[in-house]
Amino acid sequence: MHPNWGTGRDKPTGNTKGVKKMRKITRNKKGIDTILAALLMVVIVVVAAVMVYAWSTGLLGTLLATPPPREGPLTPDSFAFASPTNVTIYIRNAGTGNVTLAAYYVTDSSGNTYQLLSWSGPTIAPNTAKATNIPISTSCLSCQYTGTGSGYTFTSGYSYNVKVLTARNNPFTFTVTKS
Repeated sequence: MHPNWGTGRDKPTGNTKGVKKMRKITRNKKGIDTILAALLMVVIVVVAAVMVYAWSTGLLGTLLATPPPREGPLTPDSFAFASPTNVTIYIRNAGTGNVTLAAYYVTDSSGNTYQLLSWSGPTIAPNTAKATNIPISTSCLSCQYTGTGSGYTFTSGYSYNVKVLTARNNPFTFTVTKS
């Protein structure tokens, strides 16, 4: 073994640059450990804060008042034209609360509309369908007509949009076609 080895020199030639670089890197290891420790603490605090937030919102959500039952959606199960001035739609309430119908609009393809704004429509219980009679023209003396001409009746081969408003003023629109 050479007498200079083990004295801080990496080669017998006396070159100590490689050893000094290595010492510099290992000397700063404590600084790297401090930075990693700080980052780890930040991560732990953030995770803990998220867990506390999730727990508290879940707890507060159960303490707050429950919202009222959701109204609707309303969907048509089927429909039938009783006369040229009357259609019956079986309307299904897929919501969690009762729905009371308060007004309706029937519009043809030209934009002519019959409307009944003070309608005592049916109340539809959740998960049930109810036959709902929608009269227009001479079958509905309280209806208001807006459009061109003196009015219209349900005609074979034409589609009509029926919009019903609930007591909470939520609109639901159906399309019916007379065959």
